[in-house]
Amino acid sequence: MRHHARITVLALTVFAVLGCSAGNSRTQDTADGGIILSISNFNGLPTTISASASAAEGSVRIGSIAIQSIIKNPGQGSSQLMTVEMDSYEVTYSRDDFGTRVPPRLKNFIFGSVTAGGTFTLTNGPIMRFDQFEQQPLEDMIELGYDSETTSEVIRLKVGIQFFGRTIAGDIVQTEPAFFSLEVVP
Repeated sequence: MRHHARITVLALTVFAVLGCSAGNSRTQDTADGGIILSISNFNGLPTTISASASAAEGSVRIGSIAIQSIIKNPGQGSSQLMTVEMDSYEVTYSRDDFGTRVPPRLKNFIFGSVTAGGTFTLTNGPIMRFDQFEQQPLEDMIELGYDSETTSEVIRLKVGIQFFGRTIAGDIVQTEPAFFSLEVVP
């Protein structure tokens, strides 16, 4: 009888040790309610740009934009697993006038991290590059001085920006898109 008790205790111990160490140690803990990313502040957003001058410079940039990490359930506390590793942002364009042609989206890879409840600030990030200026309708503004689709000398764009990251625990997080208006002249 004692022999069976020893075997049972040994089996339970092995089971407990193997059960606790199985799986990825990075995801064993949970992120206590999760994180929301929010664009909380910006500085230096352009309102009007010259397509020719901006193309010559190679890009249009924003001064700074801050992304805040908000704890979904602050009463549950936080952990290091809620730290967000930022990986990219995407800029999209839609027309805010009668035109239909838009520059291609811009995806920019970044790195940095933001702790739970903290803030990540991107400075001097591009929102337009050569790819956008080498496509319609901005190419028309540079070459012709107007948009050949609308014959207008001003293109009104609605510019959207959205940030992406992943918590240390492995949860994908992103901001809601934020929008601003941009006028493009020759």
